[in-house]
Amino acid sequence: MFESLNEKLEGAFKTLKGEGRLTEINVAQSIKEIRRALVAADVNYKIAKEFTDKIKEEALGTKNVLQAVKPGELMVKIVMDELVELMGGQAVGINIKGDPGVVLVAGLQGSGKTTFSGKLAFHLKGKRHKKPLLAACDVYRPAAIDQLTVLGEQINVPVYKEPGNKNPVEIAENAILHAKKHGFDVVIVDTAGRLSVDEEMMQEIENIKAAILPNETLFVVDSMTGQDAVNTAKAFNERLNYDGVVLTKLDGDTRGGAALTVKYTVGKPIKFVSMGEKMETLDVFHPDRMAQRILGMGDIVSFVEKAQEQFDEKEAKRLEKKIKRNKFDFNDFLSQLNQIRKMGDIKSLLNMIPGMSKMTKNLDIDDKAFNKVESIIFSMTPDERGNPELLNMSRKRRIAAGCGQSIHEINQFIKQFDQMRKMMHKMTTGKGMRGMMPGGGLGPRRR
Repeated sequence: MFESLNEKLEGAFKTLKGEGRLTEINVAQSIKEIRRALVAADVNYKIAKEFTDKIKEEALGTKNVLQAVKPGELMVKIVMDELVELMGGQAVGINIKGDPGVVLVAGLQGSGKTTFSGKLAFHLKGKRHKKPLLAACDVYRPAAIDQLTVLGEQINVPVYKEPGNKNPVEIAENAILHAKKHGFDVVIVDTAGRLSVDEEMMQEIENIKAAILPNETLFVVDSMTGQDAVNTAKAFNERLNYDGVVLTKLDGDTRGGAALTVKYTVGKPIKFVSMGEKMETLDVFHPDRMAQRILGMGDIVSFVEKAQEQFDEKEAKRLEKKIKRNKFDFNDFLSQLNQIRKMGDIKSLLNMIPGMSKMTKNLDIDDKAFNKVESIIFSMTPDERGNPELLNMSRKRRIAAGCGQSIHEINQFIKQFDQMRKMMHKMTTGKGMRGMMPGGGLGPRRR
C-alpha cells in the first residue's frame, strides 16, 4: 500500500539532503518532485498543485524560524501536516443511534460492498457490543444473497433475506421490522451495485434511503480504481448525500489517489478502510496514521491497538507461569499463533512498525506458512502437544507421515520451538538479562 508514493516522496525529500537551510530554490525543487509523486499516485493535477502550493508557502514561511531543524526533516513534517488535513484532519465515528440503528451500504458492483457489510457487522458486534442484523437487498447479482449468508455464518450474525422477493425497498423495510421484533439494535442493509453509475441504480438506492431513513449511509469505494473512484463518489453524493466513505482493497496495488483526495473532492469523511478478505481487517480511518504510513513512518498506534484486541489478561498470566516453569508447549504455541492470525496478514502488520516497510518491501511473506506449522502440531497426539520432550525419532517419523513433511522439516521446527522456549524462560526468570548487567556475560565485570 502506497509503496510507490512513499518511494517518490522520499526522493523529493532527498533533494534537501546536505542543505543547510530551506531556500526558494531547493524548496521549489522539492515541491516539483512532490507534485510529480502525487500525480503519479493518481491525484488530480489541480488538487496536487493546490496541495504543493500550501506546502511551499508553509516551508518558505518557516525557513528562517526553525534553523535548528534539518531542511529535510522540516519538509517531512510540513508534508505530513498537509496530508493529514487533506484526508480529513481527524477520525470520524459512525452514527448508529436508533431502535434499531440503520446503516445503508451503497456502491458500484465489485467495490466490496457485501464483504464490507459482513466486516462492519463483525466490527460493531465485537468492538461496540451491538447485536447486528444483515439485510440482503441485492436482488440482482447471482449468489449475492448466498455470499452474505456465508459471511453471516462465519461471524455468527443472522441475515434477513426474502429469496422470492425482487423488491429491495420492501425487503429493507421488512428487515427493520424483523429487527425491532427480535431485539436487533443495528440493521446493515447491503444493496445492489451496477457496473457503472446509471439512472435506474441511482433511483433504486434513493428509494431505499427514503423508505428506511438510515442513520448512516456509507459509500464503498474500490481504492484500486484511483481517481475514477473519486469521480464515482462525487456522482453518488450528488444524489444520495451520504455520510461517509469506505475505502476497500487498500492491500492491493493501489496508487493512493482515492484515499488522498476523496475527502477534499466530495467533502465527506473517510470512515473505514478495508484490507483483505478476513473479517478482522476493517479499521477506523485515522488521517494522521495514514499520513505516517504514506511517509514510511509506520503506524505503531494501530499495531498496538490490534494486539490489545487479541490480548487476554488471564491467558497471559497463565502463559507467564508456564514459561517460568519452562512448560510452554505446542498447545500454547498454537494459541498464540491464532491470536497473531486474527490481527491480520503478517506483511501489513510488519509495515505498521516504523522502519519495517523498507525491509519487507521485496519480501514475499505468505500467511500460509502458518499452515505448515499447524499441520505439524495437528499431526501430534494430545500427549505430545502437551509434552514436547516426548518427541523421539519414532514419533517424529509418524508426525512427518501424518503432515506430509520431511523428517528434516520436523526436526527444524522442533529445534526452533525449543530455542524459542528456552529464550522465553530466560527472559521471564531474569536470566536473559544477566549478560547485560555488571557481572554478566556482556559489559564490564565487577572486580
